[in-house]
Amino acid sequence: MTATLIDGKAFAAKVRAQVAEHVATLKADHGITPGLAVVLVGEDPASQVYVRSKGKQTVEVGMNSYEHKLEADTSEADLLALIDQLNNDPAVHGILVQLPLPGHLNEDLVINSIDPAKDVDGFHISNVGLLGTGQKSMVPCTPLGCLMMLRDHHGSLSGMDAVVIGRSNIVGKPMAQLLLGDSCTVTIAHSRTKDLPDVVRRADIVVAAVGRPEMVPGDWIKPGATVIDVGINRIDAPEKGEGKTRLVGDVHFESCASVAGAITPVPGGVGPMTIACLLANTLTATCRANDLPEPQGLTA
Repeated sequence: MTATLIDGKAFAAKVRAQVAEHVATLKADHGITPGLAVVLVGEDPASQVYVRSKGKQTVEVGMNSYEHKLEADTSEADLLALIDQLNNDPAVHGILVQLPLPGHLNEDLVINSIDPAKDVDGFHISNVGLLGTGQKSMVPCTPLGCLMMLRDHHGSLSGMDAVVIGRSNIVGKPMAQLLLGDSCTVTIAHSRTKDLPDVVRRADIVVAAVGRPEMVPGDWIKPGATVIDVGINRIDAPEKGEGKTRLVGDVHFESCASVAGAITPVPGGVGPMTIACLLANTLTATCRANDLPEPQGLTA
């Protein structure tokens, strides 16, 4: 391996420490404690684990954590009523509705019922529009984490050629907007892109967010490029024993690491940054709600 390893776990710990420091200052100087409300509908095992982790880390940085666990058959009206209550609660500065929702609930309707100023996931249509037009917004956590790591590694991204593989509303599209905001030349590639390997090979920065295990091989990567692997895929691992699995990203790590200048691992790369950026967004939302200066380096 020749690439520098971008350690997302260590970087996320640094971000959480910065958040905790700002939270302590808010409490001491202004008597304000940021509050994050997480709403979980149903009993999806992965979502339950994720919500527990969010709650634990929220408390660790000194914020108030409010968890609302609802039955899987909760009506849309009841869920919207809870969100309205949280929108109007001054102790709640950030609201996150854990996805996916049960099939009978309209995800777009639910997300767009959150006060955009408290939408710490950055999924509300108003925040999407603000980000797309270069205005101040709440920024989706995973792309924000990727941007932070890229800025930390490179300093300025101005003039760099970036390819984002994947066009999802959660990662691909906002990632492209953030890179444009930092003056990159950006291409969004996807399943219909012609000559995809050649498109990727010209990039100084490759962000893989397509959800296909080890899709990007090393011979797609320009020598010295920076590779940010957003993918988290579980595949069979017979070498570990019958029925065993392992986590891999959207790039083939070994072959890409032998060519790239820097690369994020899976696990331990982008993943830990998502919750760290959720906490950073909650802090940012708190500062904005109280007309206080935003923390530097913790938002786009």
